[in-house]
Amino acid sequence: MDAAATAALYTSHVLKDGDSFLIANGYGDIAGPAEGLFHNDTRLLSVYRLGIGDGRPALLSAAVSRDNAFFVAHLTNRALSPIGDTGTPEGLVHIARTRLLLGERMYERVACTNYDSRPTVLPLRFELAADFRDMFEVRGSVRKARGEMLATRDDGSRRRFQYRGLDGVLRSSFIAFSQAPRAEDGAGLDIVLRIEPGGHNELYVEAGIDSDDDAPSRARFRQAATQARLRMRHRRRRGAHIGSNGPLFDEWMRRSRSDLALLTSELPSGPYPYAGIPWFSTPFGRDAVITALQTLWLDPGLARGVLQFLADHQAQEDSAFLDSAPGKILHETRKGEMASLRELPFGLYYGGVDTTPLFVMLAGAYARRSGDRAFIDRLWPALRAATAWIERVCDANPWGLLDYARAEASGLANQGWKDSGDSVFHADGRIPAGPIALVEVQGYAFAALRAMAELGRRRGDEAAAGWDARAERLRATVEDRFWMPEAGYYGLALDGEGRLCEVLASNPGHLLYTGLADAQRAHAVSERLLSNAFYTGWGLRTLAKGQPRYNPMSYHNGSVWPHDSALCASGIARQHGRETAARLLRSAFETAVHFDMRLPELYCGFTRRPGAPPIPYPVACLPQAWAAGSPFMLLQACLGVEIDGEHGVVHVDRPRLPPGIDDVRVRGLVVGEERVDLVFKQFGERVGVFSESRYANAIPVNLRN
Repeated sequence: MDAAATAALYTSHVLKDGDSFLIANGYGDIAGPAEGLFHNDTRLLSVYRLGIGDGRPALLSAAVSRDNAFFVAHLTNRALSPIGDTGTPEGLVHIARTRLLLGERMYERVACTNYDSRPTVLPLRFELAADFRDMFEVRGSVRKARGEMLATRDDGSRRRFQYRGLDGVLRSSFIAFSQAPRAEDGAGLDIVLRIEPGGHNELYVEAGIDSDDDAPSRARFRQAATQARLRMRHRRRRGAHIGSNGPLFDEWMRRSRSDLALLTSELPSGPYPYAGIPWFSTPFGRDAVITALQTLWLDPGLARGVLQFLADHQAQEDSAFLDSAPGKILHETRKGEMASLRELPFGLYYGGVDTTPLFVMLAGAYARRSGDRAFIDRLWPALRAATAWIERVCDANPWGLLDYARAEASGLANQGWKDSGDSVFHADGRIPAGPIALVEVQGYAFAALRAMAELGRRRGDEAAAGWDARAERLRATVEDRFWMPEAGYYGLALDGEGRLCEVLASNPGHLLYTGLADAQRAHAVSERLLSNAFYTGWGLRTLAKGQPRYNPMSYHNGSVWPHDSALCASGIARQHGRETAARLLRSAFETAVHFDMRLPELYCGFTRRPGAPPIPYPVACLPQAWAAGSPFMLLQACLGVEIDGEHGVVHVDRPRLPPGIDDVRVRGLVVGEERVDLVFKQFGERVGVFSESRYANAIPVNLRN
């Protein structure tokens, strides 16, 4: 096998719609261990491989369209042995596989064109299988027992698969073809296409949850394609749009927007960004809140959808298995067989210590951005309950900190954003005894209490002063207990015995974002984060080089996460000025260029070398919501834009443009009930800001330069 063919086998292409997603290799085949057509955390199709004759076709190119609506693979034939009197030399038949996902179904067109001067008979072989594995099985979980695979049923051009789970649920899927097979067996089926010289022939395929629909056809494919394109266009049009004089920079912005559109599902509660594909294509609390914060300045509607969904699923009772308590906000939800059987707790799981304060933080930020008091009024009981949970946990901690300890062994051991088992440790590498109080979580709690105080004052709530006072006590405790004078930096966490994990990690950068850190100490943290110990040239490491457990190839102990770098950059911009944000934005942009204009969930934390690309993390989600949202947070940090929706004012503080960009346009920015276009232009060492209103009323823009 040549290098291109090998690369194609290890290159994943993703489609998603709602609660379904599909992962295939460069040929368009489903063949690898993590590939498949999935719905509700169950794999409906585990093998779907196209062969021609006795072998694989040759790959010319493969890509997902820039709007993420279609996958297209261009293939050609290898030399074909004669069928009857007709054989075909290599490279005379062009095969285009065009695929989309709509609802619970895959639609595909296999279009074949014959460039030979003679007719050709094209023998297509489709290998097919469905294993109905739960997503956690696909990730590597080993179950003590599985349900029963039922016999495959063939009905003309349709093959049906069935599995009866241990939960008693009969799960069914199908794959159907527009042409009846010439032959079929347990592993697949054969279809023969005859194509005249210069002629064209098409085969249509559909797969998904079993149904008795009509057979696949050109009309059905075209109708589905139109709907898929319109639905994706609708999602991509949400919020304000970014443009500049840099074509490649604009392509990055468009791709990031398209990835967010791909990952965002329209739920009854509103739009909600699923965390990432393949492992996290489901609602996560933390990921969605941070994604909403990243894009809030451009699209407050996404934040509103996230807040409503999380409020609707707020915990009402104590459960050790689910790590839930009244007022707590959801960590993740799953719909597969293993969650149904409670083989794992993730059906509705609340084991995230940071999601609840982040939820309250987002509500406060949304209120300032939108001025939508009516929505906050409806959300107020959920916000009060979430804040009450924060207060109860802090009151139970000897130092008044927000901490965590899983209630059962089935839950997550670490419950901050760095939730791998080895991500919290002491300076000698020991895993600390719980409960654990993470430094950044105290920043989130501080910001949540400040947000509640601000919202409470507007409502005339007598508790507002108490929330302000509690926030200041928390700030003082963090400054007293977490600061390491000799290192000039904050420690990672406080363990259950009050001992500080004296580790240099990226977590304190989030304190800068929330505004908790003392100004002088924040400056010291900024300096350290920008040093070679953290800054790789591609972004900020999660753990400083040289620390115990440091490994640039690890998940959380030295890798680079774009959302983490973006949060840190937003905080650093307040201390070092916006030039630093521009520097980190440029690093992220140059990283994206090497990943087809897409930032992955994470990548390795090796130091940047001249001429060498960033090194991928092998099983990173791509796309990932908070990675796709990071460019917008970084750009906001550069431009210094803050929007006061209640008073209808745009504030711009010391704006800087990304390196190599002379003007940036933000089109259709919603401010209260109005819209405005903002234009940022470089004039020597300064950046000017202009309001170009295409709308009825002008929006005031306050510039500090």
